[in-house]
Amino acid sequence: MRIVTTVPQHDLRATRDAALDIEARGFDGLCSLENRHEPFMPLAVAAVATERVELATGIALAFVRSPMALAHVAWDLNESSRGRFVLGLGPQIKAHNEKRYSVPWSAPAPRLRELVTALRAIWHSWRSGAPLRHEGQHYRFTLMPPNFVPEGGKLPPPPVTLAAVGPAMLKLAAESADGVRLHPFCTPRYFDDTVAPIIEAGLARAGRARANFEINGGGFVATGPDDASVTKMAEWVRYRVAFYASTPAYWPVLEAEGLGALGPKLNDMTKQGRWNELAREVPDRLLEACAAIGRHDQIADAIAKRFAGRVDTVHASASSEQPSDLPAEVIARIQALPATFIGFAPRE
Repeated sequence: MRIVTTVPQHDLRATRDAALDIEARGFDGLCSLENRHEPFMPLAVAAVATERVELATGIALAFVRSPMALAHVAWDLNESSRGRFVLGLGPQIKAHNEKRYSVPWSAPAPRLRELVTALRAIWHSWRSGAPLRHEGQHYRFTLMPPNFVPEGGKLPPPPVTLAAVGPAMLKLAAESADGVRLHPFCTPRYFDDTVAPIIEAGLARAGRARANFEINGGGFVATGPDDASVTKMAEWVRYRVAFYASTPAYWPVLEAEGLGALGPKLNDMTKQGRWNELAREVPDRLLEACAAIGRHDQIADAIAKRFAGRVDTVHASASSEQPSDLPAEVIARIQALPATFIGFAPRE
C-alpha cells in the first residue's frame, strides 16, 4: 500500500524543507489541495527540491481553468520533476463554480470527460508535432503555433486522476482516467456497495487492468503518538465529517449508513450559521466508519482493517494545515500492506 501526505501551502518558504522531510521519512508521495491556496505553486517548489516522491494535486479544480492552462502547468511540473507529477482533478459543486469562481456550470461528468480528452489531445500534439484539433461541446482547440509548444516531450504525459463520489463520476474515472481520488468522506459500506462495483464495471467496459488504475483515498487517518493526540485529531476529523455531511453531494454516503436524516439537519444548521455545533451531531459510529483511528503503534493495523483490500493509497493528512507526524517505521509498516495497483500504464 502507498501512503502520501500533504505539503504546506500557506508559505512557500516552508514548502521546501517540508517536502525534503516527507521524502526522507519514506512517504510515497506528497499532494497539494485547492482550498485556501492554489495547488500548483507548492508542487513547483517540491519538484526541484526532491528526487523520489510523487507529486500530485489532490485535487485541482477543473472547470475554473482552461484545459490549455492545465496542460501547460501539468507539463512543466512533470518535466521539472522528471516524470513524478500526477494531475488530480475534480469538478467542485455547482455553487462554488458559479458563486465563488464565477464560471458557468453544466453537467460535470460529460464536461470533465471532454476536458480529459482535450488535455490528452494537447499533450499528443506537443509530443508528436501533429496538428492540434479538438472540437467538442465545451472546448475547441485548433491553433498551436510551434513557438507556443513547450520544450521536452520525451517523458510520458502525466497521469490524470479524477475525484469522484457519486456513480456518474466513478464511472467516468474508471472509463477515462488513470485513477480515482475518493473523497475522505467515505465508509467501507459505501465503498463495497457502490464504489467498487462501479469501478470494476467501468474498467471492464474500457478493457483496462485494475493493476494500472489507482484507487486513492476513501477515508481519514486520525493518529498521533499518544491517546490525547489521537483524541484531538479524531475530533478534528469529526468536524470535517460533519462539514461534508452537510453538503447534498455527499448524502449518498449517509444513506448507505442509514443516516439519511442527518444530512438535511446539518445543512439547515449551516444556513443558520451554527457551524460550531455541527460536530456534536456526528455519532461515533459514523466517525469510526470514515476514519482509521489509533496511536502510531496501532495505526498500521487500523489502516489494514479499514482500507486494505479496498484502496491502494492512503492519506496520512487530509489538510495542509494538519501535517503528518508519522515516523518512518510506521510508514514502512503501512507500505507493507497489500494493494492491487502496481503503476500507471504509459499513455502516448
